[in-house]
Amino acid sequence: QVQLVESGGGLVQPGGSLRLSCAASGSIFSIGAMGWYRQAPGKERELVATMTTGDSINYADSVKGRFTISRDGGKNTVYLQMNSLMPEDTAVYSCHGQIRPYWHSVFHDYWGPGTQVTVSS
Repeated sequence: QVQLVESGGGLVQPGGSLRLSCAASGSIFSIGAMGWYRQAPGKERELVATMTTGDSINYADSVKGRFTISRDGGKNTVYLQMNSLMPEDTAVYSCHGQIRPYWHSVFHDYWGPGTQVTVSS
């Protein structure tokens, strides 16, 4: 079994900051890219930021300069530092990982359950 568990969501005022964390655990043989996606009510899920094991990073244009993605040294945990938050950042933020479990020879996509981020005064 492989699990991704997010933490760090909540309610914040416009201009504030939040830090999301996502830890991968279970029978993991190898982890590739990890990242964050978000889905606002009535909208499609969209990429926020991704980071490969080689530290190649991709950000959505809407968050460039405000959000920073990082991974721990062991590469099993990914973080999203969100600064200068705006009401339009309100969404459920989900962690994604390309993970190869011990019982598979290929990588699969895994998702966390999501954490709510609400930006409101």
